[in-house]
Amino acid sequence: MNVTIKALDENSEKEPQVSVSFSGRFDNKVLNAVRTVPGRKWNQEKRIWIFNDCQENLNIFLEALYETGLFNLESTGTGNVSAFTLEVQDVKKKLEKMHSLLKARHYSIRTQERYLRWVKMFLNSEFSNIGEENCINNFLTFLAVKKRVSASTQNQALAALLFYFRFVLGIEPEEKNPAVRAKKPVRLPVVFSRSEVNAVISNLTGGKRLAAELMYGTGMRLGEVLALRILDIDFGLNQITIRRGKGDKDRIVMLPQKLIEPLKQQIIKVRKLHDEDLASGWGCVKLPESMSLKYPDGTRDLKWQWLFPQKNRWINPVTGEQGRYHLDESLMQRAVKNAVLASGINKNASCHTFRHSFATHLLENGYDIRTVQELLGHSDVSTTMIYTHVLNKGPSGIISPLDRM
Repeated sequence: MNVTIKALDENSEKEPQVSVSFSGRFDNKVLNAVRTVPGRKWNQEKRIWIFNDCQENLNIFLEALYETGLFNLESTGTGNVSAFTLEVQDVKKKLEKMHSLLKARHYSIRTQERYLRWVKMFLNSEFSNIGEENCINNFLTFLAVKKRVSASTQNQALAALLFYFRFVLGIEPEEKNPAVRAKKPVRLPVVFSRSEVNAVISNLTGGKRLAAELMYGTGMRLGEVLALRILDIDFGLNQITIRRGKGDKDRIVMLPQKLIEPLKQQIIKVRKLHDEDLASGWGCVKLPESMSLKYPDGTRDLKWQWLFPQKNRWINPVTGEQGRYHLDESLMQRAVKNAVLASGINKNASCHTFRHSFATHLLENGYDIRTVQELLGHSDVSTTMIYTHVLNKGPSGIISPLDRM
C-alpha cells in the first residue's frame, strides 16, 4: 500500500492544506492513523483526506503511520511537507528512552504518562527546535495563552520538559535562558460540613459507599483507597497501611471503628468472588513491581486481592488470560458526583472533597497540625496549613449590619 501526501492549492483555502490518499490494498490501521489528526475531513468526490498543513499535524500523522509497522517513512518533498524535519523513528526512540529513565527513577505510573504526553506534545509542535534558545518558554507561553492551562498544569509541563532535556538529551536548558515558572494561585479547598458528608454518603451504596467512608474517615486519596489490598487492613492494630502513595511513600492511618464490620463484610464478598475466579481457572492478580518473582504463588492468594475489585474480569485478547483489577476511578467519581447532586449540595465537590473535609474537621476538633500532616502524607507542613483557614471563622463569624436593622 502507498500513502500519498500532497499540498493542496492554497488559493482555495485560507490556510495551507494537504491531501492524503491511499493506493493498493487497504488497511484499517492506516485509516485509524488519519483519524488521529485533529480537524481532518473526508472529501467524498476526490476520495481524499484533507487537513491543515502544519508541522504538528504532519508529525501526528506520520508518527501514527510509523506505529502501524506498515511503512518506512520518508519526506515526499512536496509543498510544506518537505519542512518535516523531525524523524518519527527518532522521536519514538527518545520517548522510549525517557520512559525507561522515568521507571528507573521510580516515578509513579501517572507521572510517567503525563510527562511523556507533554514531551510528545512538545515534539509534535512548532516549538520543538532544540537549537532555539526560547523553545521551552515559547511552548509554555503557547500553553498559557492558547490552551489556557492552569499554573500547576503549566509547571507540570515544564517539569516534564526539563526532565527530557537533562536526562534524555543531556542538555541543561536553564544555563543561558531560565524557564519561566507560573505563579500558582492560592485557592481554598472545597469542604463539606458534617451534615453534607452524611448526606452524600447516604446517597451511595455498596462498595462505593464504603470507599467514600474510607476517604472521609482516613483522609486517603481516591487512588489510594481503590489500590488497597486485603492485607493492608489490620484489624488487630486498628490501622490501614497505604502503600506507594503520592511520591511513592508508604504511611499508616487509623482504622475507623465504624468501618470494622463493613470492611469485614467487604472482605467476605471479595473472598467469594475470588473463589469463583479460582474455580473458573483464573483468580490471579498483578503484584507490585517484582513481588510476583519473589512470591510466584502470591498472585492467587486472597491477601493480595484488591479490596474493591472491578465487576468484570479483563481478558488478554492474545493469550486469553483473564484477571481482575480494582474499581476504576471514573466509576467512583461519577457516583460521588451524582450523590452530591442528589443531596442538593451546590458546591464544586468531588471525591477529593472528602479528604479536604477530613483534614478540616480534625483541626476543628483540636488535633495539632503535625498529626494531620502525617495522616495526609504531606512532605511539608506548609501544604497542610491551607486547612487552618477554618480555625479563624473570618467573614462567617461577623454579623452583617443588615442583620442588625
